Amino acid sequence: MTYSRQYDARLDVVDVTDEVAAELDDSAETETVTVFVDHTTAGVVINEAEPRLLDDIRAFLSNTVPDEGWRHDQLDGNADSHLRALLLGPSETIPVVDGELVLGRWQSVLLVDCDGPRERTVRVV
Repeated sequence: MTYSRQYDARLDVVDVTDEVAAELDDSAETETVTVFVDHTTAGVVINEAEPRLLDDIRAFLSNTVPDEGWRHDQLDGNADSHLRALLLGPSETIPVVDGELVLGRWQSVLLVDCDGPRERTVRVV
């Protein structure tokens, strides 16, 4: 199962929990689901979707990986995006019980786009 969505900012963090939950098989009693973004400049993480924390995640990634000064920039100017995504990883595996994601009270599935704006495909398998 896949879905696509256009994100607006160069570095953005988007709560995709509801979209992931909508892809689940309601008949499944117990299983796991993997949420995977098939791009080298985006990642999937589980964390709190509180707006100030999302701003902090953006700031953390920007401060940890400077925008410029990378050799790959000579090719296409987005080395920072690749390096930020490297810190995040492309997927998360989540338990599913009775057709629902098993997440902690404050946990959300977040898509972190490090090289927007562009359309991203997230696979839920």
